[in-house]
Amino acid sequence: MLKNIITAFILIATVVACKTNSKQVPAVQEANNIAVAGNYVTSDYQIRNEGYDWMAVKVIELSDSMLQISIRSRADLKKPTCTFDATAYKIEPGNVFNATVEGFGVYFTFEADSLIISGETDEDNEMLGYFCSGGASLAGVYHKTAEPLDTAQIDKALFRKNLNYGEYFFLIEVFGNKLTIQPTGLETDNTLVEHQVDGAVVNAEAGDLNADGFPEVLVYLQSDGSGSYGSVIGYSVNNGKSMSRINMPEIAENKEASEGYMGHDEFAIVANTLNQHFPVYNTGDSNASPTGGMRQIQYKLVNGEAMRQLIVDKIVEY
Repeated sequence: MLKNIITAFILIATVVACKTNSKQVPAVQEANNIAVAGNYVTSDYQIRNEGYDWMAVKVIELSDSMLQISIRSRADLKKPTCTFDATAYKIEPGNVFNATVEGFGVYFTFEADSLIISGETDEDNEMLGYFCSGGASLAGVYHKTAEPLDTAQIDKALFRKNLNYGEYFFLIEVFGNKLTIQPTGLETDNTLVEHQVDGAVVNAEAGDLNADGFPEVLVYLQSDGSGSYGSVIGYSVNNGKSMSRINMPEIAENKEASEGYMGHDEFAIVANTLNQHFPVYNTGDSNASPTGGMRQIQYKLVNGEAMRQLIVDKIVEY
């Protein structure tokens, strides 16, 4: 639904012209040993004390092939211009990573001291302005900086995402180690909920997991450290009136699902299920070199005695 709304906006705002939609695959750099993690800033960062707006990209390496990308902008003089959070996956070979957000593709191309952000197609390139206000766009060149970002000026949200499902809206934010979920549109109770979290919030989604016509909101977390163990904080909307916590059991409680599990999870809502997939480790495997293939666990949402539960429905290995 959101993708249709955004696309319609572009069709109205764009000057009538014939436009191609061919993929704009970035050139792959031969060197593969670039340290991509760190902070990248726009050129106006150097003259920020003169009142110029600027943006920064924080790149956290979750694994050799997966990055957490957070884009923030100046927030001390006005409302932040741009906000973006996504997990990006490496395109082999080279130093190009790709993220799919709301159905649109974004490329992150790393060079020795810079980062180029571009859309996967012409349409996707225009979509990079959706995450900004005032005509700004995420697209462009960012330069790596060794100095800490200016904490007096930058937007301090570690994660921020607005979710929409029908007439219901949810603002997900993280400041420090506090996660907040602010619902809007519920008939009876729109109370803000808070959680203390360890590790990083990497994504959040809304979908109808029990096919009752009302959404569930799931927030995905990754623990700190080399394992990057995943977890989920979830809420289910009760007949459009309020929302209640969802319980998701620890993977260790299911012997078949947890055998060979050492983290590096990814979560996604697919149709009416929650999918969790991760590499499987055999005895003797190093953390960086699993040899047991991949495992996908499909969860379905059912009613429990005290709260709704996500239970294992299917396990697939490939």
